[in-house]
Amino acid sequence: MLLGTLSTSSVAMALLMARLVLAVVFLAHGIRHIFGGGKIAGTARWFEGLGMRPGIVHAWFASLTEVGAGVLLVVGLLTPLAGAGVVGVMLVALITNHLKNGFFIFRPGEGYEYVMTLAVMGGAIGTLGPGDWSIDAHVQALSKLLGWPGFAIAVGGGILGCALLLATSWRPAKPSEA
Repeated sequence: MLLGTLSTSSVAMALLMARLVLAVVFLAHGIRHIFGGGKIAGTARWFEGLGMRPGIVHAWFASLTEVGAGVLLVVGLLTPLAGAGVVGVMLVALITNHLKNGFFIFRPGEGYEYVMTLAVMGGAIGTLGPGDWSIDAHVQALSKLLGWPGFAIAVGGGILGCALLLATSWRPAKPSEA
């Protein structure tokens, strides 16, 4: 079936490419936060420095969300939920670390262009769905999560998760303490 000049297979391929690229980024970050450099303890110290208290809880929460969202995106399962994980983690990163550094990633402290792009991709994939080459496409109940329901879960869930996490756990140093 053709959709304008797009075939269903070309749309499936484009969504698969978007899902896999986003999945690789999230898997890489989550795995690195757990096993790379300073391991989870180093990630926890970094989160504490950003004002996320307790750092160890948030290091595990963010890292497992990144890995979990990455796995879900690879197979195209519960895609709006994976999108919510991407949106939520990236909004927390944007607010706690990147927003104050301006737009461009190459600025000192890294700007927000990268995390903003990932958050928007998470929302877009959560809204559009994973495409025909996914588990979601073959489970009738999950196919009802496309469009506005997917948007509500991915974007709304990500924003809500971010807001709840920041309201309960973000305690940045006051300017006089920095």
